[in-house]
Amino acid sequence: MVTVIDKVSPPERPRHPEKAHRPDTERLPKPSWIRIKAPSSDAFVKTRAIVREHNLHTVCEEAGCPNIGECWTSRHATMMIMGDTCTRACAFCNVKTGLPLPLDKNEPARVADAVARLGLRHVVITSVDRDDLPDGGALHFAHVIEAIRAATPSTTIEILTPDFLRKDGALETVVAAKPDVFNHNLETVPSLYLRIRPGARYFHSLRLLQRVKELDPSMFTKSGIMVGLGETREEVQQLMDDLRSANVDFLTIGQYLQPTLKHAEVKRYVHPEEFHSYERIALTKGFLIVSASPFTRSSHHAGEDFARLRAAREAQLQSLNQRQTAGCPTPAP
Repeated sequence: MVTVIDKVSPPERPRHPEKAHRPDTERLPKPSWIRIKAPSSDAFVKTRAIVREHNLHTVCEEAGCPNIGECWTSRHATMMIMGDTCTRACAFCNVKTGLPLPLDKNEPARVADAVARLGLRHVVITSVDRDDLPDGGALHFAHVIEAIRAATPSTTIEILTPDFLRKDGALETVVAAKPDVFNHNLETVPSLYLRIRPGARYFHSLRLLQRVKELDPSMFTKSGIMVGLGETREEVQQLMDDLRSANVDFLTIGQYLQPTLKHAEVKRYVHPEEFHSYERIALTKGFLIVSASPFTRSSHHAGEDFARLRAAREAQLQSLNQRQTAGCPTPAP
């Protein structure tokens, strides 16, 4: 179990002050398919050393991702910019909550250097929510993208952003920096937002993804959700339709795992066969690719998935061209 107290200079402070005094929730026993090996490889140790050397934060560590051993062994780490402290308090998230420090103007260069040192062909950049900033950190995202482009021009860049709620012009700033993939997670179905994601608004997040395509139709868009929080199958399918109405290309679905007893409880563990069913349904609804499994996370296998995403779009365009040549009606995207 992940601690809810940070062992920093005394006195000890709660990692999640808004959760510290909540009663413990019940923890369901984990089924046989929820098992993962602890990280121990030499490559894992080397990746961690590069992250530490550059004084960077990763969502892999801060959010307690179960795939950290596999990803870091493959020298893939998801960089978390703008500090390790989030201004929001989502019930599912293990990232620290509080008042963040000012932005570090040298961070973009450090991230770019770490990407070069790790030899990343594809990198995922995410961040904490920074509601304290006038633009929510949008310009900082742009500076990080620009720094990576300058240091390693061949590296493809995927960003996983906050919702930039009530930050006019923020989204336009990030899209103008031309990331290869724009990811923003809906996280869960709308009926659970008040309990699970109280600082966000479902239809604002949906509109954000739709707006990306309006600003740059060529940009890949991506979103992800967790299951096992109490959603129904019908709600998940409606969410898929909502994302397709926003022209989202890539959907990820993974099992919610409770970081501590102070976080939202797992209502049920979804069987792997049900994940396969969700994947089949989502593909029939028109997503270019879908990743659905108990351990699926937004940035898990992101490089391989980006290659699949590009291949799927090329196949789709070839099919459309063939239909047009044959004089067949062109289906809606």
